[in-house]
Amino acid sequence: MLQRLIPGLLLVIWDGSPTHRSQLIKDYLASGATQRLHLERFPGYAPELNPTEWVWSYLKLADLANIACDHLSELDAHLSKAKRRLQRKTNLIQAFIHDAGYDV
Repeated sequence: MLQRLIPGLLLVIWDGSPTHRSQLIKDYLASGATQRLHLERFPGYAPELNPTEWVWSYLKLADLANIACDHLSELDAHLSKAKRRLQRKTNLIQAFIHDAGYDV
């Protein structure tokens, strides 16, 4: 989907999740998708190197702290709002990337 929305080359950084090694992903990459993708894999068992872990930590400990939901749909609504708020905090997102050891 991103390849349709974003022109040019894309950097894809992923962890070692089994879903990233599925046959579906292998088939997608074999179909020529790698012509526009540069793939980098995080080392195993190194969450501190993954900026996404910093995002989830922030959301759980700051933005979504003390949220108690009775239904999954309610949690989904809170999470969607929190993600939209975080998207506007580009300096914070850059800090997560920097704290993981990458230059922005």
